[in-house]
Amino acid sequence: MTKERIMIVEDEKIVALDIKNSLEHFGYSVPCMASSGEEAIRSIEECDPDLILMDIILKGDIDGIEAARNIHEKHDIPVIYLTAYSDEKTLQRAKLTEPFGHILKPFDERELRTNIEIALYKRGKEREQLFDHEKMINSLLNNCVDAIISTDSNGKIKYMNTLAQGLTGYQKEEALGHDIGSILKVICEGSDRCAEDPTKKVLREGAFFGLDENTTLVSRDNTHIPVDVIGSPITNHRNEIIGTVIVFYDITERKKIERSFHCFDVAYT
Repeated sequence: MTKERIMIVEDEKIVALDIKNSLEHFGYSVPCMASSGEEAIRSIEECDPDLILMDIILKGDIDGIEAARNIHEKHDIPVIYLTAYSDEKTLQRAKLTEPFGHILKPFDERELRTNIEIALYKRGKEREQLFDHEKMINSLLNNCVDAIISTDSNGKIKYMNTLAQGLTGYQKEEALGHDIGSILKVICEGSDRCAEDPTKKVLREGAFFGLDENTTLVSRDNTHIPVDVIGSPITNHRNEIIGTVIVFYDITERKKIERSFHCFDVAYT
């Protein structure tokens, strides 16, 4: 028995109930139904569907295409459009929301089931590819010679590699979901102030090379390690910043060399 959850957005109650009966007959779950675009948007998080069947023509201030666009921007949920209209202008608007299917009313159960199975299969393959891609990226990052932490746009840690764990003293399992400032504790050595939050600097300036003067990492065991910090944004396909990548590395040896040159210059003069 399949466990996929499908949300129905349809303002004709009889049609919605008929679709619901068909889906449950196929073995799918229907956790909720909405009769307007506004209601679909409000209930999407509580409903948490794997797929949405969205009527294009809906009562209310926004139609199904606008509702799907809003959902597509905030949630990674595939949409299949249901409509009795197939004019070119409507289809072009619908394409911009990247739907997984488009079914013309009236449709039979076989057509409905086929479109749903294709959409869920495509989404499953996409997630497999994404998972494989993330595994490859994580492997590369874990073997990187620099410490790396990535965050979401709110500064919550989403990933940290092995070297970042070693320098900060925190294991990845402890750090995930926490503010980066509680794990990557950096100060300006020789002053009373903390260094700037690197994620905020990225969000304000974009990529940066160097966080602050005399940036020093204070590890979990209170070891002070001079570091250089580099930050860059993570963007989505609309070029919106959805997170940051913070790279930092131990420059203790560089500082020793700088001090030795300084002592040499003083002695020479």
